[in-house]
Amino acid sequence: MARTISYREAITEALTQEMIRDESVIVMGEDNAGGVNDDDTRGGILGATRGLVDRFPGRVLTTPISESAFVGAAIGAATRGQRPVAELVFIDFMGVCFDQIFNQAAKFRYMFGGNARTPVVIRTMYGAGLRAAAQHSQCLYPIFTHIPGLKVVVPSSPYEAKGLLIQSIRDDDPVVFCEHKALYDTSGEVPEDSYTIPFGQANVVRDGDDVTIVAIGRMVAMARQAADELAATGIEAEVIDPRTTSPLDTRTILESVENTGRLVVVDEASPRCNLATDISALVAKEAFGSLRAPIEMVTPPHTPVPFSDALEDLYIPDAQKVLNAAKAVVDYKR
Repeated sequence: MARTISYREAITEALTQEMIRDESVIVMGEDNAGGVNDDDTRGGILGATRGLVDRFPGRVLTTPISESAFVGAAIGAATRGQRPVAELVFIDFMGVCFDQIFNQAAKFRYMFGGNARTPVVIRTMYGAGLRAAAQHSQCLYPIFTHIPGLKVVVPSSPYEAKGLLIQSIRDDDPVVFCEHKALYDTSGEVPEDSYTIPFGQANVVRDGDDVTIVAIGRMVAMARQAADELAATGIEAEVIDPRTTSPLDTRTILESVENTGRLVVVDEASPRCNLATDISALVAKEAFGSLRAPIEMVTPPHTPVPFSDALEDLYIPDAQKVLNAAKAVVDYKR
């Protein structure tokens, strides 16, 4: 039975159901079990783990402000039979603990002949829109996507958040689970029962024959809004949400482009070496003969995220920019 809950509640529910199901699941991170001076921050900085410490005493740990320490501890615990979910509060802080993730956890299975399991989930917040400035607003999932051995998840809705997080916890490899800060208060229908969404299986959010729009994370909502506005002008856009950037469902994307002949990729990450460039290169290589127009990419400018309200709003890709890009490829004449 489905009911409407928030993105934040979907994450909390996924953690709760998995902690009930499997006693090896533990949660750790800054303020997960309460703040240093009081309990106002209990449940993490945005409350996604609120209530877990009371329900699962001893399995929800507040850690020091040392990402290298607690992410390293989570990775170590994963090799010894636990299933830790570590909260790296902002993806921007990945530099402090990146060695533990990309040079250790990501390589254990390969280095030990496939015999090592590292079932650790690193939950982290990303994205602009909350006036958090340049050091707390970046979209750095392309960096993790670049690393072999990591699985990277970017849920776009409450339904995706719950199903993909449960799948992440049950997976035997390290998973970087990226949650957009601006999505926490968005709502959607989510089943009460536990369910999983397989990795590497994109979601066709909207069918269409005129242009393919591939969008990542929060950008899925922008793409869907643009597609609805395009439909009013007679242009039917197919919107694809990859859900995971590693593994990436290349088949769904290529089949769609082979049908529509046009591609727009929407990505909030900086434009150099992001998912937009990666997907564009894939389509240019594998489906070049199907293209009827140059590929369009809708991304921010190659600058740090501005703190100014007006500049940050200009920085983030929006539905109008997606609509303009889609019209450009549909109207293109050789």
